[in-house]
Amino acid sequence: MTIAILLVLHLLAALIWVGGMFFAHSALRPTAAEVLQPPERLTLLCGVFKRFFIWVKVSIVVLYVTGFGLISLMGSQAKLGGHVHAMILLAVVMTVIFGYIYARPFKKLKLAVADKHWPVGAQALGQIRALMLTNLGLGIVTVVIGAGGRYF
Repeated sequence: MTIAILLVLHLLAALIWVGGMFFAHSALRPTAAEVLQPPERLTLLCGVFKRFFIWVKVSIVVLYVTGFGLISLMGSQAKLGGHVHAMILLAVVMTVIFGYIYARPFKKLKLAVADKHWPVGAQALGQIRALMLTNLGLGIVTVVIGAGGRYF
């Protein structure tokens, strides 16, 4: 693959993941909290996350494959600036946080919604929200580093 194709795929994957978190946190969740009662809100957000998390997993794979592909085509990590190393570190941290979200609070949310245990679901959703906000912040920093890192 050429550098241009890898770069475009890399950027699209980052856009899907970070943009999806921004939308979920800034628009979807607050609106759902205003207009829906807990059973409907938790059911809606569980379904949304079920679909969104498929795209996050695909995005993570694409980001790693294209990121390391770009590194390989550009020489090696030793030849690249510190901003690339920072992006790799942040990517690993974000991936670990997502893995935790998916394995723990999201699983708990799905079970709570299925069993109609709304307080448990609300607690799990609160954990997802806090961790997603952390990942959103890290994602924004990563995008800033990726876009302007070599110029800083």
